[in-house]
Order: sequence, then C-alpha cells, then structure tokens
Amino acid sequence: MTGRGGVQSVVLLLIGGALIRTAWTGTYVRYVKPGLQWYLIVAGAVLVLVAAVNLARLFGTAARTGHEEHGHEHGRFEPSWLVVAPALVLLLVAPPALGSYAASHGGTALAAAGTSDFPPLPDGDPVRVSLLEYAARSVFDEGRTLQGRNVTMSGFIVIDGDRRYLTRMIITCCAADARPVKVGLAGDVPPGTAADTWLEVTGTYTPRTDPDPIDGEPIPYVAVGSAHAIPAPKQPYET
Repeated sequence: MTGRGGVQSVVLLLIGGALIRTAWTGTYVRYVKPGLQWYLIVAGAVLVLVAAVNLARLFGTAARTGHEEHGHEHGRFEPSWLVVAPALVLLLVAPPALGSYAASHGGTALAAAGTSDFPPLPDGDPVRVSLLEYAARSVFDEGRTLQGRNVTMSGFIVIDGDRRYLTRMIITCCAADARPVKVGLAGDVPPGTAADTWLEVTGTYTPRTDPDPIDGEPIPYVAVGSAHAIPAPKQPYET
C-alpha cells in the first residue's frame, strides 16, 4: 500500500485515535472547553471509520493487481509517509496546557469579566473565588465587595522581574483563543517558586495594581496570607 491515498488514510486513523484518546482520558480540557468530550469521541470515531474503509479499499485494490506492480516498486521509499510522524506524535504524546510562556505574551483578560454590579461574596471564611472574579471585583468594583474578606484562589506562577503573578488562562472555545488573567502576589510566597508552579493562595484585598506590560490593563494584587504548591488541576482553564 503506497501513495497519497495510503498516507491520508493512516493520518486520518492516527488523528482519529488521538481525538478518542484525549477525550477518553480527560486531557481534552487542555485544548477545549469542558463538556465537549462526547463530540470529540464521535468525531474521532468518524475519522477512524473513514480511514478503515479507505485502507480496506486500498488493500483490496493491491490484492487484485497481483504481485507484478508490487515487485516493480519493491524497496522504493515514499516521501509522503513522512507526514505520518507528526500525527503519530499527537497520538502518543499529549501536549501540555498553556502556561507561563503563553501568559507572559498576552495581555490580561479583564474585559471578559464585564463591568456589571457585583453581589456580595457568599458566606465562608475564606471564600473560594476564581482569579477572574477576584480581578474583576478588584478593578471594576474597586474592591468594595472584597473588603474584610479572606479569599482563596489558585493558578500558576508567571514571573516578571521581581514580581510574581498568579495566573489562569481564560478560554471562550478552545486554547487557540486563550488569554491570561493575572493577579499580583503582595507578600511572601514559598521560596524558590518557579514559573509554572501551581499555587493555592489565601489572602485579602489590597488596592495595589500594576499596568500589564502587554496591553496596559490593570493587574490587581492580593495580600498573601498563606500560599502552598498544589498539583496542576485536571481543568486548567477558566471559562
């Protein structure tokens, strides 16, 4: 089985298998919004089915033509098979979620929060909030609903000089449209904390802000009370 048709079929087979694998194992949330698992499984199954039908047809054609043509092409390398390598890598190695490199090259995504009125935080001490909610309440509500409250949030570290930003990527559809939301850490963080380290931080509101070096939007800060390293969550993005 040689030629473009065979290459296309194998590529379809590998991509379909990769879709099924990433959806089934849950790693699909590194690339798209949660809730799309079964769409990816169905799409992968369709690709695998199409590839299987094409391969069966190609093998059938090769069997009917006999050994004459096969012997004529024996030992010949088909360069188009090189395109199979990237698809094979996609099947075997799941790329990681976006991290500090992508975040440091994107402006903070506060516009995604809107500027509507903010209700009081729910009961609890501390109360868990997303980074986007904390940033929006800090900037658009000037911290009024955060005053006197302890909040807990999590994200990965982005380093900019001597500043440490707790960061999450916000997605609308998939990783291709991801933008970071950043909250500066005022106070002590675990020593030696490197970029991309995931932290859970508990702290209180502080009016300090920095202009984002990418788009000039304000990056609010949280006064850190405690912080500790955590494993990267299964769902790394906020939506």
